[in-house]
Amino acid sequence: MSKISILGVPMDLGADRRGVDMGPSALRYADLNEHLVELGHEVEDLGDLDVIIPETQHYGDPQAKYLKEIADACQRLAGLTLDVYERGRTPLVLGGDHSIAVGTVSGMAEGFRRKHMNLGLIWFDAHADMNTPQTSPSGNVHGMPMASILGYGPPELVEIFHFSPKLPRDRVVMIGIREVDREERELVKRSGIRVFTMKEIDRRGIGSVMDEALGIVMRGTDGFSVTLDADFLDPYDSPGVATPVRGGASYREAHLAMEMIADTKRMASFEITEINPILDVHNKTAQFGMELILSAFGKQIL
Repeated sequence: MSKISILGVPMDLGADRRGVDMGPSALRYADLNEHLVELGHEVEDLGDLDVIIPETQHYGDPQAKYLKEIADACQRLAGLTLDVYERGRTPLVLGGDHSIAVGTVSGMAEGFRRKHMNLGLIWFDAHADMNTPQTSPSGNVHGMPMASILGYGPPELVEIFHFSPKLPRDRVVMIGIREVDREERELVKRSGIRVFTMKEIDRRGIGSVMDEALGIVMRGTDGFSVTLDADFLDPYDSPGVATPVRGGASYREAHLAMEMIADTKRMASFEITEINPILDVHNKTAQFGMELILSAFGKQIL
């Protein structure tokens, strides 16, 4: 069993709709820490990163709202993630909006780079998150983290730890995509990363998709990171998300994906984002998120 360090990032700057800053609290309220200990893991909870709230600041550039504040939080998160990894522990990052993935992935990529090792990345999401300030229809930075990780977008996000891109594109996969902005679509295609849309999951089944996805992120790597936006899940099971899109992964599809990740024993970090308790029903989404974390960290049916 692994040594897990929990990092909460109550970031609520990347989207227009408030509430995802309460995601880390909602996951802890679902007894996440206790359940991980019951699974046999050693758990330390490092508390929450100190992040400003939108009401105290003007958003600045309308094409990339709160960019300075988000970049600052991501840089600090990157440093904390790196520290956890270098202490031989597995970072478990609780968001917050999905812009925090820039920090988490940057920290992990730097940790692997220092050891001359290769990192893969699995990104579960309804959205491609591959906008830049030039293409974003909203200016919301939570629609830009994947672009930043791949080296497109604001230097404040792209240049964390002074190297870019954070990962080669042939070691990155996206799963569950079903809503892509018109201009963003061009960058998704140009990036060349393997994208498994919901159409492909419907046609092939999640097991077949995960077999191929895991093959990609484990080929020539020493481990992989996972980041999961709760809107990957169908809103029926997961109503408390910032930007729900109908037709997402079902309860069992999501669990199977996490169980297959655990079976590899190669997961280096896990992140869950975009749980919004204000929009939730009886903490249902955080409860689901907590269960998925347990599956990713090795909980078995038998």
